[in-house]
Amino acid sequence: MDALSLLDWRRSVASLYAEVRATAEPADGHALWCAGRETLLRDHPQSPVPTAARAEFRLRTWPYDPAYRFVVPVLATADEVRSVSTPTDGLVSQDRVGRVQLGDLGGLDVWWLAVYGGGVFVPLRDATSGDTTYGGGRYVLDTAKGADLGGGRRDLVIDLNFAYPPSCAYDPAWVCPLPGAGNRLDAAVPVGEQVQS
Repeated sequence: MDALSLLDWRRSVASLYAEVRATAEPADGHALWCAGRETLLRDHPQSPVPTAARAEFRLRTWPYDPAYRFVVPVLATADEVRSVSTPTDGLVSQDRVGRVQLGDLGGLDVWWLAVYGGGVFVPLRDATSGDTTYGGGRYVLDTAKGADLGGGRRDLVIDLNFAYPPSCAYDPAWVCPLPGAGNRLDAAVPVGEQVQS
């Protein structure tokens, strides 16, 4: 039954992001995402939030700021492969497929995760990491698990308002790939999900 529960979690995440993409105003999509994410983290059996903490769980995010939403082309870069050994998924390979430039904030590497069916992965670590956000960083996109904000054939919607901590932020039993050097911004990104108090 755990497999079916995990399937339901992934379907729920994918459905939530589909609803976000279909919303005309990004701020309205963000409000929908916040409510849906809080419900999943609090109520779903596959939530990474420890069971004892779920009843009191409330999602903490900054207000939506349109200055942190970008629709940007994926720029070509030199090939790079990173491999992360995990106890649950074995060796997880990440292939860099390009880079996005986020205005004056800087750039982030775009990875292809060679797990499950594969997917685009854009993690982020910034000056808020370890202070108001999870110290290991946050995820902006993880399309292998349904976290996809859209884009075209050669570009991506990178909306940092949707940055969220990986599962290991809630429970150390989870093992999560974290941002490398190409996914670190010197500036603070005061949008997205904050650490729980």
